[in-house]
Amino acid sequence: MKFTNYKTEGHYDEYFRADGEPRPSIEPFVHRINEFSRAEISRRKTAAESALLKEGITFSVYGKQQPEIDRIFPFDIIPRIINASDWDYIERGLEQRIYALNEFIDDIYNDRKIIKDKFIPEEIITSAKSYRPQCADFHPPHRIWCHITGTDIVRNSDGQFYVLEDNLRCPSGVSYVLENREILKRTFPVIFETMKVRFVVDYPNKLYETLCNLVPENVESPNIAVLTPGIYNSAYFEHSFLAREMGMQLVEGRDLVVVDGFVYMKMIYGLERVDVIYRRIDDDFIDPLSFRQDSALGIPGITEVYRRGRVALANSLGTGIADDKAIYAYVPDMIKYYMGEEAILPNVPTFLCSDNKQRLHVIENIKKLVVKSVNESGGYGMLIGPHSSKEQQDDFIEKIKANPRNYIAQPTLDLSCVPTIIDDHYEPRHVDLRPYVLYGEDIWVMPGGLTRVALPKDSLVVNSSQGGGSKDTWVLQTGDSDTTDTVNMRQSQRAREGFNA
Repeated sequence: MKFTNYKTEGHYDEYFRADGEPRPSIEPFVHRINEFSRAEISRRKTAAESALLKEGITFSVYGKQQPEIDRIFPFDIIPRIINASDWDYIERGLEQRIYALNEFIDDIYNDRKIIKDKFIPEEIITSAKSYRPQCADFHPPHRIWCHITGTDIVRNSDGQFYVLEDNLRCPSGVSYVLENREILKRTFPVIFETMKVRFVVDYPNKLYETLCNLVPENVESPNIAVLTPGIYNSAYFEHSFLAREMGMQLVEGRDLVVVDGFVYMKMIYGLERVDVIYRRIDDDFIDPLSFRQDSALGIPGITEVYRRGRVALANSLGTGIADDKAIYAYVPDMIKYYMGEEAILPNVPTFLCSDNKQRLHVIENIKKLVVKSVNESGGYGMLIGPHSSKEQQDDFIEKIKANPRNYIAQPTLDLSCVPTIIDDHYEPRHVDLRPYVLYGEDIWVMPGGLTRVALPKDSLVVNSSQGGGSKDTWVLQTGDSDTTDTVNMRQSQRAREGFNA
C-alpha cells in the first residue's frame, strides 16, 4: 500500500500539493510509509484496532431502536501532521482567544462594560439559553472561568485555519488524544522517533496543576474530585480515564452532599470535605435548587457553596454562554475590545438569523450555506445546504422563521483532507481539529489535539455520532535542540507579553 496513486481530488491536502508532491514537513513520513507492503500496513492497522478493543476505548451512540450502543471509536493509523510554524500560529491564536473569552465571561456577569459600550447587543446575551443570571456579581478564583477549553479548528481550501466553534462547558475527547498517541507510538515506533513529534502525555499533569490552582489558600491538603453523570454518559470512559490518570476520586452527584455550607464526599468512614470539583455535568443538571428541579444528577445547594468560595468548580458555572454560536460571531470584537488586537485565528464568516437583513440572505441562499442551531452539538441540528434536499431546506426555513435567534449560517467550507486508509488503499478524507487549552497560572495549549475525520466519502461531518473517526495529531518540534518544555515556555511568554502590552 503506497501513496503512488493517491489523488487529492481537488481539495487542500495536508500531505500533498496539487502537483502530487509531498509537502516538505510530510515527505519523511511518506517516504517511510511507502517502504511498507500492503500486508504490513494491514497488520499494523489490525493491531491498533485490537489495542483499542483491549483498552475499552469506546463512546456511546443513542438511537430510537437501541437506546445505547457502546462502540470503539474508529481510528485511522495515518496521522495528521502539523509543522512547527503552523502550530505556533494556532497556539498564539488560541491563547489570545481564550484570554479574551475569559474576560468576556467575567465582564458580562459583573461590570457588563462590553454591553454598555455597545460592542455586543444585550439581547444577544440575555436571550441565550446558556446565560446564567445566577452567576451575576460573582468572581471565581483568580477570576478564571474557563479552565478547560476545546476549540474546534478547520482548515479551508485556501490553507487558512479558522475557528469553527468554542467548547467551554464540558469539552470532551482528550482521552482519545492520549490513547491514540500511545497506540500510534507502538504502531510506528521508529517513524515516530524520527519525526520528532512533540509530546502530549503530560496533559493529565497539566490538568491537575490547573485544578490545584483553584484550591483556597487556607487548605493544606486539598481534595479534588471528578464529577460524572454516571456510567450511561457517552463520555464516561473519559471521566474515569482522567480521574485515574490524575489519581482523583471519580464521583457522581449522589456521592456528594452539602452540609453546613461545604461540600462533602460520602466515604465508608464518614464525610470528607471536597475543595475542587472538575465537573462533567452541564449547569442545568448540577444543582436542582438553582437550575433544573427535576435533575437527579447534581448536588442540591452546591451553587450557593460555590458562590461563597467554599468549593471551586472547573469549568465555572455560566461558561456555556461562550458556547452559544451566536455569541461566537462576536469573538473577534471581544479580542479587539479586551486586548486591543486583531484576532490571530479568524472566525468562519457567520450570518445571524436574529438580524432581519442577514436572515433574509440566509433564506435566499440556504442551499449554499451550512445552517446551525446555536445550542446543538455532535453534528445535530444542522443543515448542510449543498448536500440537502428541497424538503429539508424548506423545513429549516420554517424553523428559522419561527425562532430566528436559534440559528446561524455559514458558507460551506471545503475542509482540508488527510490521507486515510479505505479498504486496501489511501483516499483523502476531510478533517477538523480540537486542541485543548488549560487556563491556570498561565494559558497552556496541548501540542496537538483530537483530529476528527469524516470517514464517509465527501462527508463534512466529523462527529463520532455521525460516522466520524479520529487520527493521532503529530505536531513537529521546532528543531533538534528544542525540548517540548522549552518550546511551550517560550511561546507562552510571548503570549503573556502580548496580553500585558
